[in-house]
Amino acid sequence: MTSDGELIQRAADGDRSAFEDLYRRYARPVFGLALRRLGDRGRAEDAVQETFASVWRSASSYRPDRGPGAPWLYAVARNAIVDRARSRTEIPADIPDEPTADAGPADQAEQNWVAWRVHRSLEELPEREREVIALAYWSGLSQSEVAEFLGIPLGTVKTRTRAALMRLSELLEEDFE
Repeated sequence: MTSDGELIQRAADGDRSAFEDLYRRYARPVFGLALRRLGDRGRAEDAVQETFASVWRSASSYRPDRGPGAPWLYAVARNAIVDRARSRTEIPADIPDEPTADAGPADQAEQNWVAWRVHRSLEELPEREREVIALAYWSGLSQSEVAEFLGIPLGTVKTRTRAALMRLSELLEEDFE
């Protein structure tokens, strides 16, 4: 079976059959994720359509050296789902009189540095551990869904997740001491 990454790369080259294979593999799971997050069938269908339109347009941005294709595709889906959720949010009619709880420039700079360091630490993880973390935390899949998606036992997912989180903790502790 052709890997997800290979299909994405072929789609980037304009291969419609590779794109159709991706759609057949992921349309249903992406729809399930969108439906759980959005709670509305029509908006979930729109998110799936937006996901695959984005995959077709931006497949050339996929970099196989940064990880397998599935987490990349789920990141695209997550963005489409978030966009759908935001499009429903209405702007409040009145501006609140209270100060904002948003982070100021110094806090934002620190948050950006922490996010960068976490990303760099993730790159240091073994591929198998990075894959389960990406699917669980960025794609929003439960450990059972990760196991089903990867075709591995749930216990293996739990072991890899625990090992990855311990390794991340050790890597990040070095930076914050």
